[in-house]
Amino acid sequence: MEKDISVRLTSLVKSSGCNAKLPPGDLRKVLERLPGKSDKRIIGGFENNDDALVFDLGDGTVLLETIDFFPPMVDDPYIFGEIAAANAISDIYAMGGKPIIAMSLMCFPSCLELSVMEEIMKGAIFKAKEAGIEIAGGHTISDREPKFGLAVTGRCRKDRIWTNGTAKDGDVLVITKPLGVGIIMTAHKVGDGKKENIENAISSMRMLNKSAMENLEDLDVHAVTDVTGFSLLGHLSEMMKASGSSADIHISLIPLHGGTKSLAEDGYIPEGRYTNEDYIKTGVEIKNSISTAEKDILYSPETSGGLLISLAEKDAELFIKRMNDKAWIIGEVKGKRDKLIYVD
Repeated sequence: MEKDISVRLTSLVKSSGCNAKLPPGDLRKVLERLPGKSDKRIIGGFENNDDALVFDLGDGTVLLETIDFFPPMVDDPYIFGEIAAANAISDIYAMGGKPIIAMSLMCFPSCLELSVMEEIMKGAIFKAKEAGIEIAGGHTISDREPKFGLAVTGRCRKDRIWTNGTAKDGDVLVITKPLGVGIIMTAHKVGDGKKENIENAISSMRMLNKSAMENLEDLDVHAVTDVTGFSLLGHLSEMMKASGSSADIHISLIPLHGGTKSLAEDGYIPEGRYTNEDYIKTGVEIKNSISTAEKDILYSPETSGGLLISLAEKDAELFIKRMNDKAWIIGEVKGKRDKLIYVD
């Protein structure tokens, strides 16, 4: 849990965590107008909506490059550093790679003591070491709002890359962290929410997806992404669109952090929930029996969320056993239909 500290980092920012991302529809408008890549060694980039850039080294291996940073969603600077690092490194794990080095990006207000910056960096360095890497440099600028994150390089065998575009009909869909941190931290920012639920949400954001990736390595994984600012439905819609398939999701099977549903019912909804729905709602069909609060959860941004995996049911059952039941089947992939996602 966060320590008692003199400066509330969250009081200095308008948005926090992955909720601060640009609305996906606005981003897509810009990306679609950019010139295409000419370097044939780049075999995966933003056109694929994958989690990291893929650069072919020509020796049977690839480099994976990713970058992620955001404003704080917690007040403790050390914990903020841990969460930001875990979130950035997750993109490498989601591609089936192993991180090898990182650099930091820091936006820092002049009104804060330098000891706050030091604590943010210490938290990030600790989490990077847990991932087996060093933060070997970076860049810092003065800004009115604090923001922090990492640029991370990973490596992977070319024939072992996981993408979000190769889900197969008949697969089941597995998620490795409960949903709800965006809603819980929105409530926490204004002093609401139970202490135990807040602690669990923070612990989840601090947790690397390293164990999940390692427990998948020898299985027949078909498609992977991680669940962050674009929400569960947003990231799943990208996976289904890229794979040419549709998915059935069952609301009763989706794991939630404690307190998530009641806080959603009380109206603690991250702003990004609405831009996420605006962007993908034409590709989603949700049964009338699904409550407004449940819809809010499905569309809400997550920060440092779990992996979303498409694989055969037998492999999913083995994976869940390896994860000590800390992974959950939430649906299945079926043939292409009118909508990308059906929620019941």
